[in-house]
Amino acid sequence: MLSTVLTVILAVIGVILCIVVLLQSDRAAGLGAISANANSGDSYWSKNKGSSMEGSLARLTKILGAAFMILALVISFL
Repeated sequence: MLSTVLTVILAVIGVILCIVVLLQSDRAAGLGAISANANSGDSYWSKNKGSSMEGSLARLTKILGAAFMILALVISFL
């Protein structure tokens, strides 16, 4: 019974994690971030990124990813 409940929770977390990752903006800077434009990281936007929607989605992705991995590990030991 516990294994079934944890598997359902794992599936729900997986779906939510996919949605959150797809909502994040594209960071296609690539090698252009290494060039002379690299000092653009000191902008107002980059300093306040944690309170923006992008920062919230990044934080939520990390939390959901950790929860997914831990829950998968717990299920594998059951």
